[in-house]
Amino acid sequence: MRTARFLADEVLTMVNSDVDAEVYIDTGSSSLTRFANSFIHQNVSEDASEITLRVAVDGRVSSATTTVSTDDSLRSFVDATIETASKQPADKEWAGVGPPVEIPDVEHWDDATANADPLQRAEVVKAFVDAGDGLSAAGYCQTEARTHAYANSAGRVAEGRFTTAVVDGIHQTGTSAGSGHAAGSTLRTLDAAALGRLASQRARDSAAPFDAKPGDYQVILSPECIATIAVFLDAYGFSAKVAQEGMSFARIGEQQFDRSINIWDDATDSEALYVPFDFEGTPKERVDLVRSGVVSSLLHSRRTAAKDKTASTGSAIPGGDVFGPFGVNMFVGGGDRSVESLISSVDRGIFVSTFNYCRVLDPKTLVVTGLTRNGTFMIENGQLADAVTNLRFTQSFIDAIGPGKVGGIGNDQRHADSEFGPMLVHAPSMHLKAWNFTGGADG
Repeated sequence: MRTARFLADEVLTMVNSDVDAEVYIDTGSSSLTRFANSFIHQNVSEDASEITLRVAVDGRVSSATTTVSTDDSLRSFVDATIETASKQPADKEWAGVGPPVEIPDVEHWDDATANADPLQRAEVVKAFVDAGDGLSAAGYCQTEARTHAYANSAGRVAEGRFTTAVVDGIHQTGTSAGSGHAAGSTLRTLDAAALGRLASQRARDSAAPFDAKPGDYQVILSPECIATIAVFLDAYGFSAKVAQEGMSFARIGEQQFDRSINIWDDATDSEALYVPFDFEGTPKERVDLVRSGVVSSLLHSRRTAAKDKTASTGSAIPGGDVFGPFGVNMFVGGGDRSVESLISSVDRGIFVSTFNYCRVLDPKTLVVTGLTRNGTFMIENGQLADAVTNLRFTQSFIDAIGPGKVGGIGNDQRHADSEFGPMLVHAPSMHLKAWNFTGGADG
């Protein structure tokens, strides 16, 4: 069996020496165990490789992806990609391929997770289901073990591997649902029973909700909600491409957020996931995006870095020429408060477990509309009170965590599933002093 590195080198040898080329290989396994009505109904596993080639012929650039790796198919794939490039207009912003670099010696890998079998995932599912004590459960347990490799015509090479494990599920009554989520690089560290208890408690407590009046409320947002906020900041603000197009909120050096807010991207952190290099083989290191509320940096690929006469931050992604660089190892700094302490500081407010169907209305100010889901509760006199029906919000994410707007940050930071899963963000719970709820789920 050909390794990812061998496959990358093999593709490069098929490219003419006068053509700039880079190859990215993603190979490995992905296994999924799904359950509904408290029973496992699907167990699938896939071993697959994806080969992406980008070439530049006299400044004319083309890229293509294939999953077929026989010698004949690869040669046809390479020839077709070069032929397509030769017919493109010159790309004046093409930054070329990078020279050899040293890749951080970091690996987020666990052998037991890589070798997890259906029975082990079933045991995780059982723990989640049993914790519901008779409620109807649905969700999934997923494990991945993947190797990525990069090589280019200038001699740059990189190779790394990683594992991930995710448990995501809900418990349902006849009228309500509650959710639980956990993720990391190791399956054995995910406490599915605790997740099941949390989901079932939220479901039971939500069984008889009432309609809350629209308006501004103090809120306690779970890590899932904060992860969604971080992903929107990532895509619409911290991307250097968005900034170069004049559409980013980010103003380097300004106090745009509360002093308690720290956000960074770091593939080398022990809690991070994935590999320590990007789609262009650029090594990743910690990039502080917000320090004590001050915007301190943007995320760059080679293309955006050349335009700004700076260095890439290792943030190139597939499709990045269109979408721009993106942080895939995002961290939102945690605090020193328990969730119970955050709740106790609120006289009247709303606790939100997850967001759903969030859509941006104004990219420059990051006004977003969306819904609450799977456990929304009033807070009265510092305690969780009755459940409320799902609410619609229309809120600037920037303003929500702006100067003086953060009442406290939890010490429960973990990998949380953003509304745009499977984009995981390491995030805590947070107390925000104002959040604009504009109506119910119907309007």
